[in-house]
Amino acid sequence: MLRCAGHPVAEHVHRPLLPGELSPRPYLHPVRTFGGVVVTELRPADHAHHLGLSLAVPDVSGVNFWGGRTYVRGQGPVALDNHGTQEHTGWLRRDPDGSVQEVSWKREGRELLKERRTISARALSADAWALHITSTLTNVSGEDLSIGSPATNGRPGAGYGGFFWRAPKEGASDPPPEVFTDTASGEDAVHGSTAEWLALAGADWTLVFAGADEETRRDPWFVRTGSYPGVGSSLAWERRLPLAVGAGLSRRLVAVVSDGRLDRTAAAALARKALSA
Repeated sequence: MLRCAGHPVAEHVHRPLLPGELSPRPYLHPVRTFGGVVVTELRPADHAHHLGLSLAVPDVSGVNFWGGRTYVRGQGPVALDNHGTQEHTGWLRRDPDGSVQEVSWKREGRELLKERRTISARALSADAWALHITSTLTNVSGEDLSIGSPATNGRPGAGYGGFFWRAPKEGASDPPPEVFTDTASGEDAVHGSTAEWLALAGADWTLVFAGADEETRRDPWFVRTGSYPGVGSSLAWERRLPLAVGAGLSRRLVAVVSDGRLDRTAAAALARKALSA
């Protein structure tokens, strides 16, 4: 259990029992506001492989670490036997307000990537807290790898893969969550943008996402609100990301979790505070 300012704010499931086609991996769910509102979704009916907040990549040199079907150029989504797993291998630190873990990315017992993942929670106000998550991946496969997405395989706009937060759907009679950045509003306007921060606001909760370093801020945002609510940062939006043997890549994300529906001014202020905390 992850705690912040005395509140239980997230459950860290580090060794999930999941079927292989979901690409089993560590995840955070439920994630809660200080007021107890759950702001993640686990295995929803529309996408059973969406696991709260996780690090999910649909194509690592052909291995699916996202779950579900694989987009194949000229064919579309295809059910393939190509799923990988992310296996927790040990804790370097495990405290109530954060942890450092080691994760092995494997396919049929062969290790492709070794990861060090750091998670911490910090209070920002009586109504908001910030989740800081850093992932450093190292290619230990013995050969060059590359990271892709459905977009790099022929599906425009589907450049997902990286940090991904699946938010809960609102009630049947409620409108979908609102998404906005400092200068744009709506899924069509912010999807694929490289805004410094992005907010997803539900009826009684708001999430504000920001890259915590220059490399992460260069990754476009993947956004859905109409079909389902979700936000991710994209490692391979338009072209494959090469990862040479022995090389590493690191990404740092901050997510503000707030009670209430925030406006643009309040979201921007919390993003700035979270990044300076």
